[in-house]
Amino acid sequence: MRHFGQLDEGTRHRLFLHQPQQFRRDSAPAQLAVALGATLYSPAIRPRLADDVRRQAARGVTSMVLCLEDAVEDAEVPAAERNLVAQLRALASDGAERRRWERGSSERRRSERDGELPLLFVRVRGPEQIADLAARMGGEALALLSGFVVPKFTEESGLPFLEALAELRAASGLPMYAMPVLESPRLAYLESRAETLLGVARLLEKYRELVLAVRLGVTDLCSAYGLRRPPDLTAYDVQLVAAVIGDVVNVLGRADGTGHVLTGPVWEYFPVQERKFKPQLRQSPFEESEPPAGQVRRRLIDHGLDGLIRELELDRANGLLGKTCIHPSHVPAVHAMSVATHEEWSDARDILSEDRAGGGVVRSAYVNKMNEVKPHRAWAQRVTTRAAAFGVAREDVSFADLLAACVGG
Repeated sequence: MRHFGQLDEGTRHRLFLHQPQQFRRDSAPAQLAVALGATLYSPAIRPRLADDVRRQAARGVTSMVLCLEDAVEDAEVPAAERNLVAQLRALASDGAERRRWERGSSERRRSERDGELPLLFVRVRGPEQIADLAARMGGEALALLSGFVVPKFTEESGLPFLEALAELRAASGLPMYAMPVLESPRLAYLESRAETLLGVARLLEKYRELVLAVRLGVTDLCSAYGLRRPPDLTAYDVQLVAAVIGDVVNVLGRADGTGHVLTGPVWEYFPVQERKFKPQLRQSPFEESEPPAGQVRRRLIDHGLDGLIRELELDRANGLLGKTCIHPSHVPAVHAMSVATHEEWSDARDILSEDRAGGGVVRSAYVNKMNEVKPHRAWAQRVTTRAAAFGVAREDVSFADLLAACVGG
């Protein structure tokens, strides 16, 4: 699979100087962590869950979480587990049938995403569910999973989950990973935050080979104080949340080899609501002289997604990559914002040039900034890693162009 694989080859050629690279379920974890992109959550109780997975894959979703935790009522958990097992078995059966058809058919002209499934994770409530669900799924269905999402992760609560996953991984031989969610009130409370974060860091380092990415659960952090951000504000406008994000990046997001890929918090809004403030989406990503770009901008404002765009910009500035999503309409924006711009690529390439291994300062080819080779090197390396997963836009291609291609604008 690869990002923007739902677009035809001609469209991708028009948009990308360097197209996104392909990846597989068994690709290197460092590659998969960056390639997660917009991770779409879906309640495991949905009766047509298998169809939902196929449909979202065809639309460009490359990672999904099938949730047995907060998205499912307590009384419905047994039914949700049974449904999850049945739906994954159906997907596995469908995949086996498709492979038999491919071997016996001379027809090879299929779209790039036909039959592909996203990276699938199950969000569990307790560590005992990992082994139980695996046994009930059977080998073929289990092989569709890339791992499990661990809620309310701390050093104490997370250990049993990681131990259970390590046992399953050893027994099955499958490359399965954990994605811890940092959302415990102990992270929000000032007096326990540092101790909690350092404990999480110790545990993640011990089980580093099992941890794909670390997710931020802002909704639960806000809940500890009875807060909820409105659609006109980002997570970074809520000072309590901004402080927690800053400390998480400080401890877990370092570029010295000890850090992890950290993903952005969920954007909760998708219905149209009355606005208290002017739309905050900047004009700069859009060229109003081009009607399609202007139409995309108006569509974003009409659907209340300009706040999401602003939050994505702040996620990137604060070292977060990818985002938890609860609505398919958010996915194209997250992926379009993840593409490396031509300017970013140009600067990163100059910084990483072998001719400048000794350091120094070079003027950007865009003649609008200086690039200090040594201080900006880690940033440049991250740009190239993101560019491998999401591609590099052509010089005249804007965010609006990318988004318009994804949403049919």
